[in-house]
Amino acid sequence: MAAVAIHQFAECITCHAWSPDQSMVAFCPNNSEVHIYKLFGDKWEKMHVLSKHDQIVCGIDWSVKSNKIVTVSHDRNSYVWSQEGTEWVPTLVILRLNRAALCVQWSPRENKFAVGSGAKSICICYYEQENDWWVSKLIRKRHDSSVTSVAWHPDNILLATTSTDGKCKVFSTFIKGVDSKESESSSSDLKFGEQIAQLDLSATWTFGVRWSPSGSILAYSGHNSMIYFIDDVKSTPSSQSISLRDLPLRDILFLSDRVVVGVGFDCNPMIFTSDDTGLWSFTKYLDQRKAAPSSSRASQLSEAFGKLYGSSKQVPSNDTVEPSKPRGGAHENCITCIVPLKKRGNTDLTRFSTSGLDGKVVIWELAIPK
Repeated sequence: MAAVAIHQFAECITCHAWSPDQSMVAFCPNNSEVHIYKLFGDKWEKMHVLSKHDQIVCGIDWSVKSNKIVTVSHDRNSYVWSQEGTEWVPTLVILRLNRAALCVQWSPRENKFAVGSGAKSICICYYEQENDWWVSKLIRKRHDSSVTSVAWHPDNILLATTSTDGKCKVFSTFIKGVDSKESESSSSDLKFGEQIAQLDLSATWTFGVRWSPSGSILAYSGHNSMIYFIDDVKSTPSSQSISLRDLPLRDILFLSDRVVVGVGFDCNPMIFTSDDTGLWSFTKYLDQRKAAPSSSRASQLSEAFGKLYGSSKQVPSNDTVEPSKPRGGAHENCITCIVPLKKRGNTDLTRFSTSGLDGKVVIWELAIPK
């Protein structure tokens, strides 16, 4: 088993994030609060409760350089939390949304963050030094439905988004006075909100968009149990798709330009790899599970028909779990969030964490082939 640690924090977790030194974890236990725990020896202790939101917190990101936490919620608000002494002090971000804020992510340089919303729009938020507050610029209604996830390109300018309209789009977020024109990327010549690409590969909801570490590959998943890989998005895009035999993915993560981890409704991380020709394929499930004992096929059919027609004659069974499903894994319910665990100075990403509807945060380690 690749899971190196399993922590049961709550009955359900909507999202989580780690402190820069990975000594603390912040998560939402499916309510309006954010709990911050710290590990002392082999025991986790609750250090802080951030309780400024009014509804479920559905997005958390903890900046590596500035040690700030940004949160978004169904209450349409966002807060940037700064640590002052032993307390976390919130600063309200004016999002100007009339629907829920659904996801959030700091940019690579941490001078901006992006918020996806149920208002079909994306908020690009930045700090105004002269007024000492966080403001937002909106990319309005470029999607036809809720924005489910956002992902920053390594150049700090391009932003990829997915939505329940089935589309994945790429926008420019260049803001004069915030981003430098001397950027090495040609993206700095683009106007704010300009659409660079629109990908219509999925006919269903799309989730979990991510860029590869080099920024040359974009990947996202569809609710139709598909995962999509796109090369050269800015110039001449070429796409590949993999159809999964099982349940859909909810989030993905690039460990390298050739290795991707996908998590979702199967409760088991899936590994996808690319060969020397750039062809992507499913490799394996990361969590090695034990198969549940199964009864005979006749007994399963008899019980199924008995339930269907309301018969009182059912085959007795001591196992309420569906016999064909594997069990005994690290997660017992849908995995909704995957976060990289990368320390400063270490270029290789081999550790990551997942959280889900079972209330667990699981730390994984995977050896990446050179």
